[in-house]
Amino acid sequence: MLSTTKEIFSSTRGAIAAFNWYNMETAKAISTAANECKRPVILQISESGIRYMGIPCLKGMMSAILEITKVPVAFHLDHGSSIESCIQAISLGFSSVMIDKSHEQLEKNIEYTKQVVDYIKKHNINTSVEAELGTLAGIEDDINVDAKDAVYTNPDVAKRFAEETGIDSLAVAIGTSHGARKGKTKSPKLDINRLIEIHKNTQGLPLVLHGASGVSHDDINICNMYGAKIENAFGITDDDIRAAIQHGVKKINIDTDLRIGYMAALRKGLHENNSSIDVRKLLTMSSDRMREVAVEKIKLFDCN
Repeated sequence: MLSTTKEIFSSTRGAIAAFNWYNMETAKAISTAANECKRPVILQISESGIRYMGIPCLKGMMSAILEITKVPVAFHLDHGSSIESCIQAISLGFSSVMIDKSHEQLEKNIEYTKQVVDYIKKHNINTSVEAELGTLAGIEDDINVDAKDAVYTNPDVAKRFAEETGIDSLAVAIGTSHGARKGKTKSPKLDINRLIEIHKNTQGLPLVLHGASGVSHDDINICNMYGAKIENAFGITDDDIRAAIQHGVKKINIDTDLRIGYMAALRKGLHENNSSIDVRKLLTMSSDRMREVAVEKIKLFDCN
């Protein structure tokens, strides 16, 4: 059943997993995990992901996902770079969009975000809006922010931003980062005290964590055992994730963990089946590992 993120947040305890997807294998892995856990799920895709799939394939896959998923599903545009890209996503049937102008000055961020909210209200569209305040470091698809340019979310500014834009959820910067290298020697600690202040100032507005992957060392080791060179990779700890959920985080974005799990299974499968040319067998092995990772995350986020 297609739902907005706002609807899912209001009816579900804990936080909801928001998984990035790119093709049939990733979509099926996420859908199967959600069905297994009997928990709603957010399938999100970036603008580069849409370009990769192409509109016809994307629309077909969205229809297929709704048919095979037995729990509420939200389709979400991740890091929409413009008002036009958000409108396009809405026209494709997305039930949630993110307008990301976090790199702009505050006034511009408010202006662009409010335009998306106003467009949805004007046309009476049942679509949720997410925006971001603060800037995360790291690399993800079209986003590349150096650590020195990362800016944590200001709780007082968050209050004004929420009030003036009318958004349904707010992505905050409290120490997470995009990509596999969130820390060079250890996992970074999240600024939970800052999160508590943001939650209080925004009066219970659902908060979002981007760049929240845990970066499994087991999967990293398998990747490296079979030819990868992934070094200094540390993710967000489960304890910090649980603490964040206790203080207002309702949506947690996971992309890197799925990619690493997929690549670990694929690299191992290629090595152990080096005489096989059955692509389906290899992709099934990768998809199965991705499903396992998704199940682990969904269960982790399912807490009070």
